[in-house]
Amino acid sequence: MATVSTVTTEPRIAVSATKLLINNRWVDSASGKTFPTINPATGEEICQVAEADEADVNKAAQAARKAFEAGPWRRMSASERGKLLNRLADLIEKNEDDLARLEALDNGKPYQVAKTADLPLVIGCYRYYAGWADKIQGKTIPIAGNYFCYTRLEPVGVVGQIIPWNFPLLMQAWKLGPALAAGNTVILKPAEQTPLTALRVGELILEAGFPEGVVNILPGYGPTAGGAIARHPDIDKVAFTGSTEVGHLIMEAAAKSNLKRVTLELGGKSPNIVFADADMSQAIEGSHFALFFNQGQCCCAGSRLFVEEKAYDEFVDKSVARAKKRTVGNPFDPKTEQGPQVDKDQFNKVMSYIETGKKEGAELLAGGNRVGNRGFFVEPTVFANVKDEMRIAREEIFGPVMSILKFKDIEDVVNRANRTEYGLAAAVWTRDIGKAHAVADRVRAGTVWVNCFDVFDAAAPFGGFKQSGIGRELGEYGLSQYTEVKTVTMQLPN
Repeated sequence: MATVSTVTTEPRIAVSATKLLINNRWVDSASGKTFPTINPATGEEICQVAEADEADVNKAAQAARKAFEAGPWRRMSASERGKLLNRLADLIEKNEDDLARLEALDNGKPYQVAKTADLPLVIGCYRYYAGWADKIQGKTIPIAGNYFCYTRLEPVGVVGQIIPWNFPLLMQAWKLGPALAAGNTVILKPAEQTPLTALRVGELILEAGFPEGVVNILPGYGPTAGGAIARHPDIDKVAFTGSTEVGHLIMEAAAKSNLKRVTLELGGKSPNIVFADADMSQAIEGSHFALFFNQGQCCCAGSRLFVEEKAYDEFVDKSVARAKKRTVGNPFDPKTEQGPQVDKDQFNKVMSYIETGKKEGAELLAGGNRVGNRGFFVEPTVFANVKDEMRIAREEIFGPVMSILKFKDIEDVVNRANRTEYGLAAAVWTRDIGKAHAVADRVRAGTVWVNCFDVFDAAAPFGGFKQSGIGRELGEYGLSQYTEVKTVTMQLPN
């Protein structure tokens, strides 16, 4: 059984922004509707937030188009855009403690995790792209004949961005950073489960001095606000992070509207491969982190854990013991490692998968139950003797459920690792450098970690093969998703 934290109260946290941000003004939704955002640790309402729908997307699109075509944003030098992004990073750093508390309140992740993991990555992302703003440049190209040929990298235009609830602040930075550095204007929809930190950053965007209409933030529901963004004829690109199922819907809507550019960072069922020659203590702790970090709510979680048969029993025993020691409870208790799932729907989904695992014959060795009698807490759960065909080994659970599978050799595990519709991430644990490179070469995934997991940096691109997405986040590759290439050819005098 998991250890349960004892702190039962959280600090009082002020919520200052609950309306829509359109054209640098805080406004009610056109319909006047609001929706509740819930504290997942208690199941209680935090506050009501304005609910955007199609009418609000229309207003935001008009503001963003005007800002892009005729506002000071278009005339601003690239270095000035960089200064604004750096100013925003400074303001986030100044307010990082409050932002971490607000993230813990609205999302449920432990405050200490938000403060020490999420916020440094957020700040680093804005600063990374601030540095890129005045370095986005084309090339001169020697072509046949008496011509001068060059390329320009220009902003796509008005960009719609739809972000998920598992890393609200970080996903906002991943989206806004490159889009703004490249000179685009943005309509951003935070997840309905976790709108509060996105709106608080909206206040800091105003404080930083971004011009009117450059960043518009519309909390609301996916089918209404998100759908309106995906099909809006005056939005030039949509970027989405979330489920593969919704990614299909967004791509379809984008194709039917104006053939807008699309980038998608979608689901995963990432293979995490442990060879018998690995540093076993490192692999056990690393695999624990790979699955249970952020309550298991990571698109790249190492949720198909393959362990070589020679080391299987030792690995399972020690992984079960580690899971039973994991501290679950109040996000504001410094001892807490694992908070609640983000909402009731996600809690029910995870519990349903646990029941499915038991019915299909997987061996439940740890967890499997609810923690406490309020909020959405799930025990760290470990299944052994999992088979490839079981649903818990095939489908994305997005929760603290570890599935441990056995493999014979490198040929066996690579073939099975690739037997999935997903291709977001993978990991391999081994002391054999040749084996590590062989797996990295043959596994079909956008990121491969060797003797580590969940190592992120703003400079390193991230995204998926197959149905895990289109395009890349982060790095120079992420920046290129927000530019169009224009070729200019000029005839020179003889």
